[in-house]
Amino acid sequence: MSTLVGALRDALSVPQVTINETVLELHSKDESYHQAVKPEVVVYPYNAQDISKMMKVAQTFNRPIYPFGLGTSLEGLVIPREDGISVDFSEMNNIIEIKEKDFLVTVQPGVTRTQLNHELKKYGLFFPVDPGADATMGGMAATNASGTTSVRYGTMRDQVRNLEVVLADGSIIQTGSNAAKSSSGYHLNGLFVGSEGTLGCFTSITLKVYGIPEHIVAGRAVFPTVHDAVAAVVSILQAGIPIARVELVDEASIQKVNEFSETTYPVKPTLFLEFHGNEAGLKHDVAFTKEIVSDHGCQAIDFEHNNAARNKLWDARHNLAYAFIHSNPGKKMMVTDVCVPISQLADAINYARQAVDQSILEGGIAGHVGDGNYHIILMFDPNHDADVKAATAINEAIVSQALAVGGTCTGEHGVGIGKQKYQQEEHGEALAVMQKIKQAIDPQNRLNPDKLVQVKE
Repeated sequence: MSTLVGALRDALSVPQVTINETVLELHSKDESYHQAVKPEVVVYPYNAQDISKMMKVAQTFNRPIYPFGLGTSLEGLVIPREDGISVDFSEMNNIIEIKEKDFLVTVQPGVTRTQLNHELKKYGLFFPVDPGADATMGGMAATNASGTTSVRYGTMRDQVRNLEVVLADGSIIQTGSNAAKSSSGYHLNGLFVGSEGTLGCFTSITLKVYGIPEHIVAGRAVFPTVHDAVAAVVSILQAGIPIARVELVDEASIQKVNEFSETTYPVKPTLFLEFHGNEAGLKHDVAFTKEIVSDHGCQAIDFEHNNAARNKLWDARHNLAYAFIHSNPGKKMMVTDVCVPISQLADAINYARQAVDQSILEGGIAGHVGDGNYHIILMFDPNHDADVKAATAINEAIVSQALAVGGTCTGEHGVGIGKQKYQQEEHGEALAVMQKIKQAIDPQNRLNPDKLVQVKE
């Protein structure tokens, strides 16, 4: 037994600290294509005090800390870079308090999206951020997750009212309050949300929640080209229609959806739509949307009102990645994302499609077109140099194009390992400010080191 493990068990308890090889292997990777690296030890804290004690042990033994939610990240955010402590928050999965009259909920970081919405439903409430995976609230806050509903409800950063955070020295702070707004102090919520575990470990999160809509209508609109589909979305948004979800799926991806989900959708660029509201308002919104998409060459549009049909529609969209995996046995999946101004989105997607078509790889494109964020799914053999080279080249090409038009290298997947090399190009002199913040809060570079913002030793 190593001295580190013994000290951690003394500070916490024996069941909370493990060096079991199977557990270490589980915590060596996420859902990304990045190389797995096993941690030295895995710790399961129960509360903020446990994490504070762990931080002090890590400081004594000069070991890095790697926060771990469910391992659903796509850019290597949870993968250790060297021997250290992987902190698994699965035991911190309690919903602490629901303040239904304030439309607030406070949770521990290990609470999952499905778990939270199951409990909120009893109060007629729901939490809207939907990244696709059933991720934890801590992981979603760490990456500023968004997803299909961000066009209406915003990203994770828009939902967080307060965080309890344990810093590298073991101190525990609150970053906000329960108030709807504040002009007091620096905006620490905005700083810590999206920090990818590099500034502290979240131990409780207070979030905004919303009333469950009276009615929900989902639809599917088919277009001759990507340009037509994106132009229709811009017109829908300009018209002030409060659309809740609007997703673009390209032709290659629709073909995979049909094969995997046993659907018969036309193999054309397709918008998946959803509207939330009251019955009278939705009738008007749907009718107005039909007029708008017709003006942009829409070839077919269908709407679903019952829950089962809506779920089938969105399951087809959410299962897109699995559809590609299913049809490419033995290959790994790279899912990368960028975000561009919506006026540049159609050209960006066409550019990305050409890059994939001109490569040796199979891939598809889907996007949260209401906010300019799109994703490429690439299937490649990590043991085949030509495949790896092609995937890397496509990723670099779409990032360069996004940055050239005023966009960002990632809209929601995070920086982690995979997008770190683009930080200087994207942020310029502002990167030095970020490095100073990191050094001020974590002077020994112990929290998820060599991720997001690389600090010079």
